[in-house]
Amino acid sequence: MGQPGNQRALVRQTIILLPGLLCDACVWEHQVEHLGRSYEVQVPDLRHFDSIAAMARHVLEQAPARFSLAGHSMGARVALETVRMAPDRVERLALLDTGIHPIRPGEAERRQALIELGEREGMEALANVWLPPMVRKGRLDADPELNARLHAMVHRMGAAVHRRHIAALLGRPDAVAALAAVRCPVLIGVGSEDAWSPPAQHEEILAALPGSLYVVFDGSGHMAPMEAPEAVTAALERWMALPLDKEAGTA
Repeated sequence: MGQPGNQRALVRQTIILLPGLLCDACVWEHQVEHLGRSYEVQVPDLRHFDSIAAMARHVLEQAPARFSLAGHSMGARVALETVRMAPDRVERLALLDTGIHPIRPGEAERRQALIELGEREGMEALANVWLPPMVRKGRLDADPELNARLHAMVHRMGAAVHRRHIAALLGRPDAVAALAAVRCPVLIGVGSEDAWSPPAQHEEILAALPGSLYVVFDGSGHMAPMEAPEAVTAALERWMALPLDKEAGTA
């Protein structure tokens, strides 16, 4: 009969991966496949919520007592809010292709115009406008498979999810204030060609979280987990190998 300590050693650590605006688990396919060999990997469904806080509460309701948390784009803002709500439950934090800035002038109007485009002309029209800036310039034409996957994901999400996600982003909480709750090892990652959330934007996050692991994904745009899947997975593997602070270590 095994010892309790041996049984405990067999319990796999949990990684929770949060998708962003108009995104689902498709964004994290490579990471789920490869990290899932060593860890329990979960991708929560954030389609049905219209606030960052509600998304964070959903994550906490579904999560084990302690877990590592990675968010992409809007998902990273959800990750920060999750840490703010329950800092002692998050063992590691990864923020990819994101920002911590408040609403900028004209942002609400631009986002509302995209909502109206999708509702008026359909999600294909929205995808044709929204997707090109989300990836490295020219990538969609050069990579038909990625193009098809991204378009299919936008269609799966639909206009109602788009409206809810935009409401969440426009009502987003103060991410700068949430940084004060972070007391765990952090990965900050960004595509070198991310025109939506450029590397300079992440250097601001790095300044607020000194000592973080900072990785730039060469040649990738905003959709780094899909554009540079191997590099993102490798960065997450390095992140999971970071030692935990004694205060934040496993119970």
